[in-house]
Amino acid sequence: MVFSRESFIEQVEKQADWDVIIIGGGATGLGTAVDAASRGYRTLLLEQSDFAKGTSSRSTKLVHGGVRYLAQGDVALVYEALHERGLLLKNAPHLVKDQEFVIPVYSWLSKYKYLIGLKFYDLLAGRSGFKKSSFLSANKVLAAIPGLKPDGLKGGVSYSDGQFDDARLALNLAQTAAEYGGVLLNYTRVTGLTKQNEEVAGLSFTDTETGKSYTLNAKVVINATGVFVDEILKMDVPSGRAIVRPSQGAHVVLDVSFLKGNSALMIPKTPDGRVLFAVPWHGKVLVGTTDTPLNEHSLEPKPLDEEIEFILTTAGKYLTKEPVRADVLAAFAGLRPLAAPGKDTDSTKEISRSHKLIISKSGLITITGGKWTTYRRMAMDVVDKAIALGKLDARKCITQDVKIHGYVAEMLTGDLGLYGADAEGIRQLISTHPELDIRLDPDFKYLKAEVVWMVRNEMVRTIEDVLSRRMRLLFLDAKGALALAPAVARVMAEELGKGEDWVEAQIEAFTALVAQYLLYAPGKENNGIHKVKATA
Repeated sequence: MVFSRESFIEQVEKQADWDVIIIGGGATGLGTAVDAASRGYRTLLLEQSDFAKGTSSRSTKLVHGGVRYLAQGDVALVYEALHERGLLLKNAPHLVKDQEFVIPVYSWLSKYKYLIGLKFYDLLAGRSGFKKSSFLSANKVLAAIPGLKPDGLKGGVSYSDGQFDDARLALNLAQTAAEYGGVLLNYTRVTGLTKQNEEVAGLSFTDTETGKSYTLNAKVVINATGVFVDEILKMDVPSGRAIVRPSQGAHVVLDVSFLKGNSALMIPKTPDGRVLFAVPWHGKVLVGTTDTPLNEHSLEPKPLDEEIEFILTTAGKYLTKEPVRADVLAAFAGLRPLAAPGKDTDSTKEISRSHKLIISKSGLITITGGKWTTYRRMAMDVVDKAIALGKLDARKCITQDVKIHGYVAEMLTGDLGLYGADAEGIRQLISTHPELDIRLDPDFKYLKAEVVWMVRNEMVRTIEDVLSRRMRLLFLDAKGALALAPAVARVMAEELGKGEDWVEAQIEAFTALVAQYLLYAPGKENNGIHKVKATA
């Protein structure tokens, strides 16, 4: 399998006719590419930035049915998500694991309410490979979460859900689609839809690296652009109304000392009626999320001050070590592409969490809503709909049994564990090029060989691609990511044949980006961020 941007561009230049063209390289678009390619359709995916640049790399890292949705009575959505959770654990065990969550209880009534609800959750899940829920004594709760305040604690309820690395799964889905013959391109901007007899018959796009434009034909075009779906819909019908209302979810990342232990904390009811998670993730603690309706969207949303304060204040009510802004290693936000209601509202509770298929008069298929856990089901529904509309010949979906790229029987340990089966490829690279077996920085575990591997095998084009979505360091330790930027830029420049101007421009752009992931603490102007020199 060749996973190379240059190779994919060559294929596009040779082939003008496709069965399926997918716009959007997030969870839904990538899942659809896997589904379509594995059925044998000629499949092309176009992404305006890097794969999972938007919402799909900014989740709470949970593969779950949604305890909150069960409390709201949406049993069908929870059942579907739990089924998909089990399939993800089966097909991507190198990325998805069983994570224990603990709900602390402060009244006996809460104990029975949560335990009964979670037993129903277990029942809906069936035999999916996850542990069942159970009641814990106060001592066992504190043993599982040593950082929890003991005041008034009656005990807790333990349950299991899935945890994963979202951006890494997105990449592996792209690689899986390529293994089935799919072509996937990042940094390509769709500029218009082409029509024949008022039916969408293809599209035009520009390679943003070279500026070269292409026009391609397709039996079906699928709009899977998340919060950007309206922009594609307006290419079809310029006067059409918006169908998506973005809702922002913010997260902060703290040192592991705030939580301690390996269990995750679930706060079942916050002042705004949501749940809040504090989850161990890659040696740090991820805390979130919020649910803030917005009227506009962007590729790089920024957490609002009130969201940060809400997360820190709520977490501080439960943790013995109360976090403050200066403790935050990174803060980020993602925009959920929720299906907008027919009337104006400021309550995201009135906006559907279920996915929705929209068929335009032109034949354009748009998919909105949903969540990471149900990406495979969403993709299956999209391709099945294209078949039902007569745009594709009927072929059976096989993704229930498709092993995701990198598959190994269980999650690997060690610094290269996240790569799954690809870890062996990196070791082979090191064996033939021992000079790559050095750390980019003595204070961090990342190797020079990993960057070389990413350039050659993971389609990285910028240092942001490496530090944000491949290594995940920008989301874990923003200042640390900035420290590694010059070394990453040097390795990439050598691999890509870039000059000093490219290195300087990359570092400058990344330095500006890092500032958005850090909180400005009082008395610490710019939080210690200064222009980084381009020296490795």
